[in-house]
Amino acid sequence: MNKIYFTLLLAMLSSLVYSQNSLTGTVTDVNNNLPLEQVSIYFPQLEKGAITDARGVYKITNLPSGSYKIVVSYIGYQTVSKSISINSTEEIYDLSLNESAIEMEEIIVSTPFHKLQSENVMKVEYANIADLKTKGSITLADGIARIAGVESVSTGIGIGKPVIRGLNANRVLVYTQGIRLENQQFGDEHGLGVNDAGIESIEVIKGPASLLYGSDAMGGVLYLNPEKFSLPNSTEGDINLNYFTNTQGLTANAGVKAATEHFRFLLRGALTTHTDYKTGSNERVTNSRFKEYDIKTGIGYQATNFKTEVRYNYNNSNLGIPEEIGNQSTDRSPIEPNQTIDNHILSSKSSLLFDASSLDVTLGYTSNIRKEFEEGEDGAALHMNLNTFNYNVQYHTPKYGPLETIVGIQGLHQTNSNFGEELLVPDAITNDIGFFGTSHIHLNDFNDIQVGLRYDHRTIKGDANGISGEEGYIAALDRDFSSFNAALGYKANFADNLIARVNLATGFRAPNLAELTSNGVHEGTNRYEIGNTNLKNEQNLQTDVALEYKNQHFEVFVNGFYNTINDYVFIAPNGDEIDENQVFVYNQQDAYLYGGEAGIHIHPHPLDWLHFESSFQTVRGKLKDGDNLPLIPANSITNTLRGEFTKRNGWITSGYTFITLKSVFQQDKISLFETTTEGYNLLSVGLGGTVTIFNNPMDLRISGNNLLNKNYVSHLSRLKYDAIGNIGRNISIGISVPL
Repeated sequence: MNKIYFTLLLAMLSSLVYSQNSLTGTVTDVNNNLPLEQVSIYFPQLEKGAITDARGVYKITNLPSGSYKIVVSYIGYQTVSKSISINSTEEIYDLSLNESAIEMEEIIVSTPFHKLQSENVMKVEYANIADLKTKGSITLADGIARIAGVESVSTGIGIGKPVIRGLNANRVLVYTQGIRLENQQFGDEHGLGVNDAGIESIEVIKGPASLLYGSDAMGGVLYLNPEKFSLPNSTEGDINLNYFTNTQGLTANAGVKAATEHFRFLLRGALTTHTDYKTGSNERVTNSRFKEYDIKTGIGYQATNFKTEVRYNYNNSNLGIPEEIGNQSTDRSPIEPNQTIDNHILSSKSSLLFDASSLDVTLGYTSNIRKEFEEGEDGAALHMNLNTFNYNVQYHTPKYGPLETIVGIQGLHQTNSNFGEELLVPDAITNDIGFFGTSHIHLNDFNDIQVGLRYDHRTIKGDANGISGEEGYIAALDRDFSSFNAALGYKANFADNLIARVNLATGFRAPNLAELTSNGVHEGTNRYEIGNTNLKNEQNLQTDVALEYKNQHFEVFVNGFYNTINDYVFIAPNGDEIDENQVFVYNQQDAYLYGGEAGIHIHPHPLDWLHFESSFQTVRGKLKDGDNLPLIPANSITNTLRGEFTKRNGWITSGYTFITLKSVFQQDKISLFETTTEGYNLLSVGLGGTVTIFNNPMDLRISGNNLLNKNYVSHLSRLKYDAIGNIGRNISIGISVPL
């Protein structure tokens, strides 16, 4: 594979066309014709851009010939997106922006055509990490759970994994640095495994995305966008500090990045440390403490028709596994039981730009080393190494009238190895390959269609372990799984402010090693699990309907979905016990989920600085026999009143304040081995802004979550059945200083 990639790279380099084109112009206010400073002008496909100076002037050099989309954005003004033809040595593009109280639109990267959300056929949720920080998020998993339609299965505050519309674990695929993250995510007590330092934004596809990403994306995709490189001929740096009163927690990260006309570099390091958290009853949850170290770095090269980058992320986590409210301590080193995790993520992304088409090649390697330590054991009781190589090759064909098409091939090669005394899953090799094509048809300014088809094939081969006939024996495994999937979407702009979307998509998931081969006690869940080697693919069909209306002072949206899943895999007790542990077995049965999200956003004239936001989310999940699915989030409604302002001059250039009340309803639609969870209300308040001291801007923020110190438990908390509540009152203080 390395030889193939090297040959392909040489072919790319030998076919470059060095067209030295540039784009320049002036950006002004449409009402007074005054120049606008700090406006962003960006080519998403080329990953090139510039910022206007005090005269409103910008210039972008080394552009290839062809037609490319340009996005112009500025806080307080309407975002502009249009295609521009680059055919001469110096193109001139002047434009004027209209003021707007509507928040800036962002480019959506997780869908293949890199369009603004308003142009996208598929509805995608977008969240900026900086915004989540203002709300006091402790971890990335905690921040993600603040997005409508997304929740988190948690084990304390250090371990959390996403739930999208009632589906979790292997049914939700996580992408980081442009590659899929593989880290034994099947485990209930296995967290997300990514630090938010060096992550710029999050995109959430809430529905089947197997067309784009293959197996494990049947429930949705969590797409983490890394921070961008700096603009050409610039150097940037920053330091960020956060303190959390509840856990006496500290997070710190610092980064630097620089770029010449062609070369780019960035480096960021982070440290996180927390003591045991306190519940609303002011009791610390023993061994919920954790530490984390994170390093992200990247280098890139960009010529006129060719660009490439390599990124590397090392993450080391030491996580306590809480089981009780016992010794009240503020120690920071986890005691047993605990787990240490080393994640290595190496990715390479290259693009070759032709006059009317382009080729993207993304390669990735991830190494996940997971060790679990138990009381009274010497060394790691559980030690698993998971190594994954994946590839993604996409060709953007020449545009034919209103038709844009992408064809591609994706796949992975994965090995799992065991070195500890315990065994959750056997030594195994997984190979995956998928072929797909998708097209976007821009019929006119009011109608767009997106359609696609994909075929996947996966093989899993596992070694036998133990002695046949004895407890814990795992037989050899050799299974093949394949699936065809399709997607069809339609977007209609009924008016300038009204957009409707309808999407139908199928997805699939091949059963994972734990579901196929388990035969032993899973210490993280305190139960004896037995797999089923005869499990079939899960296959689903989801219908999504989304309607949104937006004008200068009022926004409303309604999203609904209905998801049918054939051969849904679930685990349930069979009534037996082995060594005083309940026996849980994996079964399959058809299932369905339905629900949605709805919300409003009001910013009344002339009080454009004042915002009222309210959102409601609901999901129900049932098996064919009428039993409820487990781990379905409770219905909730979130109401926020916030104020924000921006000033062009002065020592305070921007500021915000908010008050939020989240009401979670009782969850009594539960599976046979769950219990009802009572509802609760959580009050949050925050304020912050950008201040300039000695001509240096810095961001300050303070927020309080669960201010009334409510003693509550989430339905998705794995500590619920140990009668342990969620985190109580927590005040967070943060500062970000550019260097």
